[in-house]
Amino acid sequence: MVLSFKPLTTATWHDFESLLGAYEGCKGCWCMHWRLTFPDWKKQQGEGNRQAMKAYVDAGDVPGILAYAEGRPVAWCGCGPREWYPRLNKSQVAKPVDDQEVLSVNCFFVDRQARGNNIQLELLHEILRFAKQQGYRVVEGYPVEPGERRLDSSTSLVGLAKAFEEAGFHEVARRKEDRPIMRKEIQTG
Repeated sequence: MVLSFKPLTTATWHDFESLLGAYEGCKGCWCMHWRLTFPDWKKQQGEGNRQAMKAYVDAGDVPGILAYAEGRPVAWCGCGPREWYPRLNKSQVAKPVDDQEVLSVNCFFVDRQARGNNIQLELLHEILRFAKQQGYRVVEGYPVEPGERRLDSSTSLVGLAKAFEEAGFHEVARRKEDRPIMRKEIQTG
């Protein structure tokens, strides 16, 4: 599968809405899970979360990257500066390792028809290019390492540790058996 990529902006909002909308915005999340407290996220689940994400995009935030195959959006990766995601700070699994400024990679979604094509890895490579363009020195993710258990689509939304490893990330902390915190330092110059 040959992929191309575009950041989520007002120009690509319709593609994001089309991709996630076909799955009810990933159970009403619209990639707002880490941005809100759980009660606030739950209260606006669905249309409220869609509108909140749209407001961020309209304000100029670039909260992730879309992947396209043959001109059609097939995958999404949510990312941004860690300070956009206050819920990460309260997470026992993903709370900060240190005070470094990082680009947090926190959500993946791949259309059912495109799964099985290693798109997470391709998205991670694109995120690394994006991070370098934006001046980040560290990219951080909070993937799952499934071991022998079978994952469902919502469990693997944080990404798979194997894809992060293949993209050159290394483990910097582990606070839960199956959830490493992984980082990749960006080469400057």
